[in-house]
Amino acid sequence: MNELDSLVESATQLFAQSATPADLENAKAQFLGKSGRVTELMKGMAQLSVEEKKSRGAAINVAKQAIEAALTARRQALADAELQVQLKAEALDVSLPGRQRGQGGLHPVSLTLERIQGIFGSMGFDVAEGPEIETDWFNFTALNTPEDHPARSMHDTFYVEGGTATAPNLLRTHTSPMQIRHAVQHVKKHRALIDAGQAMPEIRVIAPGRTYRVDSDATHSPMFHQCEGLWVGENVSFKDLKVIFTAFCRTFFESDDLVLRFRPSFFPFTEPSAEIDIQFQTGPLAGRWLEVAGSGQVHPNVVRNMGLDPEKYIGFAFGMGPDRLTMLRYGVNDLRLFFDGDIRFLSQFQ
Repeated sequence: MNELDSLVESATQLFAQSATPADLENAKAQFLGKSGRVTELMKGMAQLSVEEKKSRGAAINVAKQAIEAALTARRQALADAELQVQLKAEALDVSLPGRQRGQGGLHPVSLTLERIQGIFGSMGFDVAEGPEIETDWFNFTALNTPEDHPARSMHDTFYVEGGTATAPNLLRTHTSPMQIRHAVQHVKKHRALIDAGQAMPEIRVIAPGRTYRVDSDATHSPMFHQCEGLWVGENVSFKDLKVIFTAFCRTFFESDDLVLRFRPSFFPFTEPSAEIDIQFQTGPLAGRWLEVAGSGQVHPNVVRNMGLDPEKYIGFAFGMGPDRLTMLRYGVNDLRLFFDGDIRFLSQFQ
């Protein structure tokens, strides 16, 4: 065995003993690096004659190619071994049942809002929508709320940029502005009938949506939901309010034994006004009066702001909290649970 054959054999053995890619690169440097044995052989040809250089160079190139082939083979072997280890570690048992993605569902408050809309929809009420950033006029002034009313206080209301000093913009504190907006558009649509002294189609609408107030505890949240209702016509009475809302509550809670109480109260946008309390006859809340809504005859000033004559048109309005109705329906005692995003809690309602 000549010198070059011995060199190839030594390189092949050293490559085979390299257990990692790093070890293999170190072994490569001993033979093919700048100071490697093959490189030194090439440098030693400088003293040879031209004829000797040709034969010697050809032999060295053959040995170099053999070493490079052994190096490539060992690199591939190490890569294959690493792949096998990885495949073994990540092996899948295809006989196991598949993992199904959990099925989502509506939030409990969304379920309540859908239920409310369905019940009032069956009574002929439309659904009104409007902006959550409101003007002072729609949120307060049009609803007969004076400038010194506590609801306009910075302690109760989120004011936002925009508007003017005398007419600021704010996050709506209730969904009543949607009633006014809907009523104004309704009156504009039927202005010709009204001016001709003919009967205008009645305004019958509910306004569900998010509202905002500076408030937060176990039963209040800075962001909460409201659903307000409005029915205005030529012959709409407080009796209609009692019939409509009683039917709604008994349908919503699925209880014909539910008792309602209309308790005198005050709201700037209704006169007379009443708080609505309910009493369950059975179950854990039986015998307790629970406040669920505010209501009353629409104030004449509010009717005027709709563009109607309060001497001819009359109606009622009510406002309730879907969050509170959800708590009562499902027996939840802390409002904050609805907004914490805890899947363990929310999954109960799917």
